[in-house]
Formats: sequence, C-alpha cells, structure tokens
Amino acid sequence: MPSDAFLDEGSRLLTPNAFEFVLDGELKRAVRSQNYLTLVVLEARREWDGVTMTADEGTVEEVAGIVGNEVRDTDLLGYTEHGELSLVLIDADYGNSTKVIDRLVQRIDNYDFTTPLRISVGAACYPTDAVDADALKRQAVSHPVVSWRGGTGDPKTRH
Repeated sequence: MPSDAFLDEGSRLLTPNAFEFVLDGELKRAVRSQNYLTLVVLEARREWDGVTMTADEGTVEEVAGIVGNEVRDTDLLGYTEHGELSLVLIDADYGNSTKVIDRLVQRIDNYDFTTPLRISVGAACYPTDAVDADALKRQAVSHPVVSWRGGTGDPKTRH
C-alpha cells in the first residue's frame, strides 16, 4: 500500500497519516463551531498459548468491520501505526459517546472470534478532556472506559 494512500485498500479505514490529517481538521472544525468531538481508541490483543500480544492486521480489520457497521457514516475510523483502531465521533459529547462504546462492545461480545481477544476501549472528549489532538490521544489511551476479554467467559469491566 503506498504511503500516500488515504484509505486502507478494500476498507473504509483511514491510514495512519490520513487519520491524523482528518482528526486535526475535525478538531479545528469543532473549535470553530463550538461542538464536541470524542476520540475513541480501541486496542485489540490476541491470546495464543497463554501469551497476549498485539492483534495482527487481520484481527484489527475484523474488529474494524464490526465497529464500522455500528457508527455513523460521518464518523471517522482509522488505525494507528501501533495497530490501535481510532474512531472520531463528531458532534458527540462524552456521555453520548459512552452509549456508542457500550453498543460497540456488545457487538464485539456477540462476535465469534477464533481465539480469545482482549479489547481495551478508551475515550477523550474535546473540549472536556483536552483541547488539542495530541492531548486528546494521550487522554483516550490512558483512560480506558471498558476492558473486555472475549472467548473466555470473563466479564467486561467498566471504568
């Protein structure tokens, strides 16, 4: 895939560079229009033979497909260079975003993954939690809303 590609081939996932560009633009729009914007970060990890590791590209795409079916077409979905999925909920405050997160986790919970999967979901809202893109990303990653372990019967933990 060329580095200047905007969308990941065959999906609606923004590439890491495109996601950064679009996040910055949407944050500027939120500032101008005085609207909320929530960044949701989903980290998927797989368990193989008792070892937990960052999910492979196929798993990230699987989770992205589930997430993509549950959000509005206007919301932005991309991935980072570290394999995390990032979702920008436009015009959504933190309270409404947690409803979306709950729905996403429920859909993921009902999906039949081939091996156990751990998901951590963090969120941060502009202007409540941060006022720039870097701070928003740090807040979303460092403040998980939901930790979930699928395929093992373990319950979700809401923070």
